[in-house]
Amino acid sequence: MRALLIVNPHATGTTARRRDFLSHALASQMKLRIAHTENRGHAAELAGHAATAGFDLVVVHAGDGTVNEVVNGLLTSGTAPEKVPQLAIVPGGSTNVFARALGMDADPTEATAQILEALSTRRSTLVSLGLARMDGGASRYFTFNAGLGIDASVVSQVEKHRATGRSISNAMHVREAIKLYLGSGRRPHSLQVELPTGESAPDCRMVFVSNVDPWTYFGNRAIRTNPTTTLAGGLGVFASRSLKPITLTRIGLSMLRKAGNPRSRKLFRVDNVSGVKVTTNTPVDFQMDGDYLGQFSRVEFVSVKNALRVVV
Repeated sequence: MRALLIVNPHATGTTARRRDFLSHALASQMKLRIAHTENRGHAAELAGHAATAGFDLVVVHAGDGTVNEVVNGLLTSGTAPEKVPQLAIVPGGSTNVFARALGMDADPTEATAQILEALSTRRSTLVSLGLARMDGGASRYFTFNAGLGIDASVVSQVEKHRATGRSISNAMHVREAIKLYLGSGRRPHSLQVELPTGESAPDCRMVFVSNVDPWTYFGNRAIRTNPTTTLAGGLGVFASRSLKPITLTRIGLSMLRKAGNPRSRKLFRVDNVSGVKVTTNTPVDFQMDGDYLGQFSRVEFVSVKNALRVVV
């Protein structure tokens, strides 16, 4: 088996010792090439090369953003879907939503053992992904969530801090959310949500689209927007018509409950749909898998069934 190990050496949860252990463990079982990412977009290039060069497996040790790049590199390489390398993930970020949704152990050493055991027994699964088509013609896959509105604005601000070398944490996300809410975030865009069935929700203030449950994590606590959305199903849609404090408090508390079943008169929520279209009169901030992508006035989401084979 030919495998490519893609590592983001700057990811929050990776260390030189962990990288050495991972590379030696994998190299003992397969023909392994190791590549470290150097900048944004590099992981997609490496994964695309692996797909066209006939690699059997791509292992990524990094955070959510790099995993997203690898997935997009694999699936936009032009390689026939049945010949795209399998994917394996060793968590290396601070949140690792997609890896955790797959059932991977949060500890990189244990996750490596999981992968080797799965490979020895030929255990893998086909997963669905979300695909976003943005105005302007660009399209991109996402593994766990996408958002338009204030959450994407928070991601934008956090990325500015990351660029200065600051360490990213849940507390930083909370601080930026509060600052935005008290500032421009209180004058939100009006987003229109439309499902393929014709059902719609006008004048929404923020929209989340999920490919998995949970939407994300705050430390070890799952934050659940669409609790019945699964990797084998469709997309979850979660749109709030209000950003008033009482509404956000009620919705936020319900998202933190273990059972997770958010409900509110101001909430439009549908689990497992084939697609959703979000439009607005003025461009709005957009994030995908925790990476800020810019501002758009129209994004169409579709669920792509059996998009990628993952070793779990």
